[in-house]
Order: sequence, then C-alpha cells, then structure tokens
Amino acid sequence: MSKIYDLTKSTHSSKDNLNRTWYIIDASKEPVGRLASKAARILVGKNRADYSPSVDMGGCVVIINSKNLVFTGKKMDRKVYFRHDNGRIGALHHRTMAQQMAKDSTRPIYLAVRGMVPKNRHRDIRMNNRLHIFTGSSHDFTQELIPI
Repeated sequence: MSKIYDLTKSTHSSKDNLNRTWYIIDASKEPVGRLASKAARILVGKNRADYSPSVDMGGCVVIINSKNLVFTGKKMDRKVYFRHDNGRIGALHHRTMAQQMAKDSTRPIYLAVRGMVPKNRHRDIRMNNRLHIFTGSSHDFTQELIPI
C-alpha cells in the first residue's frame, strides 16, 4: 500500500516559473456578459489545469472591436450607469448604455469584467495590467495571441 503513495505526488504551483498566456477575444461575436465571464475566468487563471487559488496565475486578455459590442434585449435604452463626481449632494450623474457607447465604448466591457473578477487585492493588477481593450480590430501586441 505504501508503494502506491510513493508514486503519487502532488505539486504546488508557484509564480517563479509562470508563463502568462495571451488571449484575444473579438467583442462583436457574442453578448457582453458571456464575453466578460470568459475574460474574467482567464484573468483569474481558472482556465488552467494547475490553478491554485493562493497564487495569481491568470493570463492576459486583449479584447478587440469594442465599438461593435453585442447586447441582448433593450439594454441600450434601459441600462443606466451611475457615478458620483465629487461626493456632494446632487452630484449623482447617470448615463444610458447608448450614451456611454457614444462617449467611450470600452467602458461597458471594462465594468462588466471588473464585476466578475473577485474583489480582492489582485483585482486592480488583473484589470489594469492584464486586460487590454481596443475599439477597432487593430492592436499593438506582438505576442502570440490565442483566439477565443
């Protein structure tokens, strides 16, 4: 019985020899929620076979064609983004999805992915350093990108 246990060994993943994989996602092919959940899964690293919750093993994601985002239902008219400018009374501003897409088309996908990434100390690193969103189909990354 001890021979079986000698043959099986478990390994613990570490950040020392981590090779981050780069993925590219076309935003014009599927709805924003599905796109955001795939991107969040890659950023956290849950798509890897050696995933470990204690080690940040996520990959890098490049999202292209954000100006052609796909929405289901009546989200362009009914979904509203709220923000506070300075914390003063009456400083609550709102913007519909159509207005937001006209102003900055990368913001809706950024906020969707941000809501799906775990709320911990790695969140800003994952979002700001490893998520890259472009409005058109051209990007400035020369790494080998795996399409999703």
